[in-house]
Amino acid sequence: MANGSAPIPTPQFPTHNAPRVWLVTSGDSPIGISIARQILSHGDYVVSGIIQAEFENDGARSKEFKGFLAEVGRSPGWKDRLKVVGLDIRNVAHCQAAVAEGVHTFRGVDILFCCTSEAVIGTIEELGASHRTLTLVRDQFERNFFGPMNIIRAVIPQMRSQLNGHIIVLTGITGHLGTPGLSMYCASNWALEGFCDSIAYEIAPFNIKLTIVQPSVEIGILTNQVTSAPPMKEYSRDYGQTAPMFRGILDGLLNRLPGIRAEHPPPPEFDIQSPSSEAERQSGPWLLSRPEVVSMYPPLSAGHTEKLIAETIHAVTAIGGHENPPARHIVGVEGVASVREKLKTVSEELEEFVETSVSADITKQGGGASRLGVVDIDIKDLESDVFDASLGLHMN
Repeated sequence: MANGSAPIPTPQFPTHNAPRVWLVTSGDSPIGISIARQILSHGDYVVSGIIQAEFENDGARSKEFKGFLAEVGRSPGWKDRLKVVGLDIRNVAHCQAAVAEGVHTFRGVDILFCCTSEAVIGTIEELGASHRTLTLVRDQFERNFFGPMNIIRAVIPQMRSQLNGHIIVLTGITGHLGTPGLSMYCASNWALEGFCDSIAYEIAPFNIKLTIVQPSVEIGILTNQVTSAPPMKEYSRDYGQTAPMFRGILDGLLNRLPGIRAEHPPPPEFDIQSPSSEAERQSGPWLLSRPEVVSMYPPLSAGHTEKLIAETIHAVTAIGGHENPPARHIVGVEGVASVREKLKTVSEELEEFVETSVSADITKQGGGASRLGVVDIDIKDLESDVFDASLGLHMN
């Protein structure tokens, strides 16, 4: 993740002999707007998908997208290379219509950038406490797994017919790492990555590439809608809970945002008129810890958002349409280190598995090979490959 002291990387695009047509889901998200701006500035074409109802509700996200449209109108040549379409990727017909619109308007779709996501926060008991919270679980998978599957399935026939295409799916390191309080969010990411890893082999003969881009968890959470289930006291520190629940971590971050108390007043029991300590300043509004379902877009400032997503935008522009793109790219050194640590854990678990299974399951065959090929995996080599492949696109 980019920080205040690091320079914001300049987006770069692979060389190509003709402009490309991008289809961007969640075109009104911070990442969708930023990538569209860079694409149009580069001279490519954009089909930007938005949910019409959210565009018309005049909320913060709607205002940001309308501001972007005003910028498009002021920039020579941009208006003719942007097509805005209604797109809820949970709707199969919407997905098919968006692809058809790209083909009709710009004669094809070269790159699909799927950046639609939503985070549901809650422990497994909290999410199973009522019919309402169970619905949140289904909604999580509709938006984070079935939605991307719908738009990918809709674009493949077009890319197959033109024998060329690149599908970029934005997930997160939560596709590798579990997080307390984010079980359903992590599960939907794992499901999506398993789906993408599998179909990559199916579409490769048609010259269609697929890349999974994994930014830090902050990117997926802070740039999209967050929905929190009502908390249970049994999962609080007051009741001996030692695992740091993501709800508390995110609440602490939201409470540091300028103006958050004015925009979201805390309930009376948390209201401190004249905070005298850091603990008091962070004592409210505890937006995600209230005893009801809370849904919101984290109110980051434009400056904070731009710094947060800069490295991810840099990675996507460098990868999009590349002749030989990576199958997976982890954004940020912190993410690479986290996944590398996970691989070390897997290596240790494999060694323990071998030791405990020798007497029960593993028999030596001719030539000294074991019956379970997994024993021969060199995890250290895998760690090195992951690190080297991901570091190439990071900021210097």
